[in-house]
Amino acid sequence: MNGQARRSPIEEESLGEVVQQELEAILPLSAKLRGGIEQAGGVALLFARAAARALGKKFTFFDVAYQIEALGTRSLSIAILTATFAGLVISVQFAFTMARFGVQHTVGRVVVLALFRELGPTLTALTVGARIGSGIAAELGSMKVTEQIDAVRVLGADPIAKLVVPRLLACLIVIPALSVLADVIGLVAGAGVIRLEYAIPLNQFFQSAIETAVLRDFTSGVGKAAVFGLIIAIVGCYKGLNAEGGTEGVGRATTQTVAISSVAVCLADFFLTKLFLTF
Repeated sequence: MNGQARRSPIEEESLGEVVQQELEAILPLSAKLRGGIEQAGGVALLFARAAARALGKKFTFFDVAYQIEALGTRSLSIAILTATFAGLVISVQFAFTMARFGVQHTVGRVVVLALFRELGPTLTALTVGARIGSGIAAELGSMKVTEQIDAVRVLGADPIAKLVVPRLLACLIVIPALSVLADVIGLVAGAGVIRLEYAIPLNQFFQSAIETAVLRDFTSGVGKAAVFGLIIAIVGCYKGLNAEGGTEGVGRATTQTVAISSVAVCLADFFLTKLFLTF
């Protein structure tokens, strides 16, 4: 024995199993991390190419107008419903809390800041963006698996200029516009419910909101919405253009677009909030 205790075969087997399990847990994680980095690089490269085509005006304004109608006009109902109930909920919540201190008459100040800076652009991007991003991924993914994108290349056209740039520019316009609409509808809905629940006159609600909000509060929300629109569009385009495996692959691309764009919007919201608060 040489003064040393030998490990039993059971102990050696158990140790080997533990090491194997740890390796099996680490390797898939590293593969996922590497895949995530590669996808982030692919999205950045696609955005750079699309920006170059957009600056070079290698697209038609008719395509952009069509995408604005397809992505924006058809999303009005979702945006209106989201803004209405968001305005109702935050107004009731803030008024209930502020009533404990006897200052419920100033609820308009809080509601306008919450809507302009945060809830208007973020909720619009999460709800409307889910519809827009999934639609872009499904449409381009279907074109990819049916080789229509290859046909565009054969005909001498640039798929990025023809398919990606119009959707990118459309989302850059649509999401901020719907965010502004959400701000207005949310304020109106909030003023209405406060009038019914706490008998606060509409003019008092809007007067307190006007006295509190400044142009920077409004522009910061619009700036966030523009960034969110770019994120949603570029993720949807990237996933659609890289869809593989037939209809099943298109479904995966659609699901991944919604998940990735939602997480990316939340992350971007944090950093943009920090950025805008420093100015």
